[in-house]
Amino acid sequence: MLGEKHDLVHELPEYKERIHELKISNHHFAKLFNEYDELDHLIRRCETEVEVHADDYVHDLKKNRLALKDELLKIILS
Repeated sequence: MLGEKHDLVHELPEYKERIHELKISNHHFAKLFNEYDELDHLIRRCETEVEVHADDYVHDLKKNRLALKDELLKIILS
């Protein structure tokens, strides 16, 4: 859905405390978290037409966001 929030805490609310803990204690997680957040922000800007890009580009951004989310979830669950 356009403009829908996909930040990690909204996507995984049951892990809110774990996410916070990992952001503080795990440098790799914090780096990936920031990449995810920046990518999500860019996608939202594209979806709300603040920035206009080709559909293929936005689709690739979304695939990258999903891959980052999967990687972050693996760390959360480990």
